[in-house]
Amino acid sequence: MTGTHVPRQRRHTLYFLEEIRPFSPVFLDTEVDMARVLDHRAERTGRRHSVIGYVLHTAARVLVRHPQANVAVRGGVLPKVAPSPGAHAKIALDKTWGGQRVVLSAVLPDLDRADLDEIQDKLEHYRDSDPEQLPQYAGLPLLHKLPRPIAQSAFRRVVRPLGNRARRMGTFSVTSLGHRAVDGFHSVGGTPVTLGVGRITDRPVVRDGAVAIAPTMRLSLAFDHRILDGAEAADLLTEVKEGLESFGAGARPGGAG
Repeated sequence: MTGTHVPRQRRHTLYFLEEIRPFSPVFLDTEVDMARVLDHRAERTGRRHSVIGYVLHTAARVLVRHPQANVAVRGGVLPKVAPSPGAHAKIALDKTWGGQRVVLSAVLPDLDRADLDEIQDKLEHYRDSDPEQLPQYAGLPLLHKLPRPIAQSAFRRVVRPLGNRARRMGTFSVTSLGHRAVDGFHSVGGTPVTLGVGRITDRPVVRDGAVAIAPTMRLSLAFDHRILDGAEAADLLTEVKEGLESFGAGARPGGAG
C-alpha cells in the first residue's frame, strides 16, 4: 500500500501539535441552560450575535478573576508561565487555503474589556474574510513550503518567546462544533484552558422540582494540569456556566456590558 503526504496547507497544524506535546490535559464538562442567552440575543433585534460571542464575553471575565489560569505557558522540563493582565482568546476557524480545508486560529486580545458588539465585530472580521488576504497569515505560504526542520524552527521562534506568547497563542481558547450535530467534544488549544462548545438543543431539565424542556448546551473545559489543579478548573467551568445562565441579569459574572 502506498500513501500520500499530508497536504502542505496543513503543515502549520502539525507544527502546532508538536509544539503543545508537553501539555498535560484533564477534561471536565457540564451542561448549560442557554435560555437567558437566547432571550438576550432575541431582544437585540438590530444585530444577531453569535453564541460564541457570549461564551467569549463570559469566559474572558471569568479568566481575569483567576490569574493563575490567565497566563501564557511555554513547555519543557520546567514549564514557564507569564501572567497576562488581559484575557486573550484564541478561536479556531474553519477555512479554505489553497483549495484545502484547514483549521486556522486567531487571537482576539483583551476580551475582558470588550462588549458584545466589539466581540462580534472581531468574529465577523475573521468569518467573512479570505484568510489568504489577511496580514495575520502572510507568513503561512512560506511556512508551508520550507523544509520541515527549518519550518519547525521558524514556527518555534515566533510562538515560544514568553514576552509575546499571550498575544500570539492566547491565554484561553474557545472552539465550537455546535453548528453541526455535535453535542459535546473535548479539545486542547495549547492554552491553559480550552472551552469546547457543542450545539444548543432542547433537553429535559428540572426547574422548581418539575421537569421542563430547556435549550441546553454541552460545555467542556480542558485544562493543563502542569499549571492548574482540578478544583480551580472546576471553579472556572462553574463560573462560566453560571455567567451564561444568568446573562443580562447583572448580578452574576459574565453579564452584558
